[in-house]
Amino acid sequence: MSKPPRILILGGGSRGHTYASFITSNAITVPATVVAIADPNPIARRTLGARYIWGPRGRGPRYDEEFTGWEEWVVYERERRTELVGRGLAALGGVDAVVVAVLDEMHVEVCEALAELGGVHVLCEKPLATSLGDCLRIYRGLGGRGGKEGLETLFGICHVLRYSPHNLMLRELVLERGVVGDVVSVEHTEPVGWWHFSHSYVRGNWRKESKTAPSLLTKSCHDIDWILWMLCSQPKGSTRPPHLPSQVSSTGSVKFFKNSRKPQEAGDATNCLSCPIENSCMYSAKKIYLERFFENGIAGWPVKILNPEIEELYTANNIPAAKEKLMKRIAEDYTKGTPIEEIENRQWYGRCVWESDNDVCDDQSVTITWEDDPLPEGNNYLERVKGRGAKTAQFHMVAFTEKQCDRRGRIYGTKGEIEYDSFTIKVHDFTSGTTKEYYPKQEGGGHGGGDAGIAMQFVKAIDAVKNGGMSVEKAQKEYIGCTLEEIFRSHAMVFAVEHARTRNQVINWSEWWEKEVDAAL
Repeated sequence: MSKPPRILILGGGSRGHTYASFITSNAITVPATVVAIADPNPIARRTLGARYIWGPRGRGPRYDEEFTGWEEWVVYERERRTELVGRGLAALGGVDAVVVAVLDEMHVEVCEALAELGGVHVLCEKPLATSLGDCLRIYRGLGGRGGKEGLETLFGICHVLRYSPHNLMLRELVLERGVVGDVVSVEHTEPVGWWHFSHSYVRGNWRKESKTAPSLLTKSCHDIDWILWMLCSQPKGSTRPPHLPSQVSSTGSVKFFKNSRKPQEAGDATNCLSCPIENSCMYSAKKIYLERFFENGIAGWPVKILNPEIEELYTANNIPAAKEKLMKRIAEDYTKGTPIEEIENRQWYGRCVWESDNDVCDDQSVTITWEDDPLPEGNNYLERVKGRGAKTAQFHMVAFTEKQCDRRGRIYGTKGEIEYDSFTIKVHDFTSGTTKEYYPKQEGGGHGGGDAGIAMQFVKAIDAVKNGGMSVEKAQKEYIGCTLEEIFRSHAMVFAVEHARTRNQVINWSEWWEKEVDAAL
């Protein structure tokens, strides 16, 4: 690369660190530089900046490397461009791209501001936004149907399941090599993990639909996107239109993490540290954060989510101070007199899992069906309907599992069957009666290498546009491999599923799309 891409990270939390890490760790093969951090939390800024930008020792951040929020950076960038233009110079030299890793509910205002600013490519953490209306606003603002003319900048969404070596191989086997013939049915499960669900969706950021979104969106939009990627999209190089679903239905609720399931022996306790059965409760915050992780040398995720200072102190070998911060955070609780706004606007990691204010599903099933959809041209019906035949996908998101986010499932085809987990793919051929096993490369990092994969592809796309002269549209297709239309469609599907679940209905996809999407656009 003649001019390696320069990246700004918006949000110094866990996901911001994830992408900053992969962008910089790939510097030899895909040179790119994290040049700035924007976050209102000074500890988060200092931690990420010292690790990836200005270094742990020596000089501190320069004025253009640290911002108190995305708004401050936008103001700075506008003034920088204006000053250069005023001097008769091109408004170059700023960041090439922005990674949006702020809170989900902030995505719409951030993405709209970046689209209005223009000139920067965007990689946005999933979900795109927390409501269908906000997703539509972003879609239009970025150049989707009814918005700007054409795609002006690269846009990627962190639907990272598309980018893991495992899933790339699985898609190739199914769509390009046709090892099981036409797909008839898919069973796909996301096992969230018993303690992981309690951390994020009972005590943590994503526990209330009114503050963020349903768990199907905040946790499993990955999986809905994966299903559509496997069953709607056509093989690589194909010009055929996507095979769109016909019907959607869903069931799900809070089955266990509710007050009626609280053990009688716990009495009126609302915090783990004051609970009479804390020693025997598997959901004890002390057991999870202190004994399971901290005392085993893990001060990063999930422990650092409670307080980022814990990891900083632990790394500096001030373990007693780090433990004190951890236990202080676990001890925090609210009472009946605590204002609702205060309760909802923060996390309560020591709160009893049966006394929390959570309301998102801890168990949910989704069924998506397709009908035969042959292409109009051609005389051979079997060829016209190839890859576009009737099929069904069943998805199950469940909290109560040993595995943590290690997806598993089966794909049933007309010529064979595939069984897969996050490590192995087994293909059984009906005709020969043989089973062949595949072991895709296991990359480091989250989501089976998907986190590293999307970071790598995004940087490659930027380079192709910046240094290779490639059009944005071509780079979007060749490197990011996911169009703005696909990004929006998979999010819209989640909202259609929730519409079906909450109304106990079977939704006709085309009618729902016409009413909820076409009418709005």
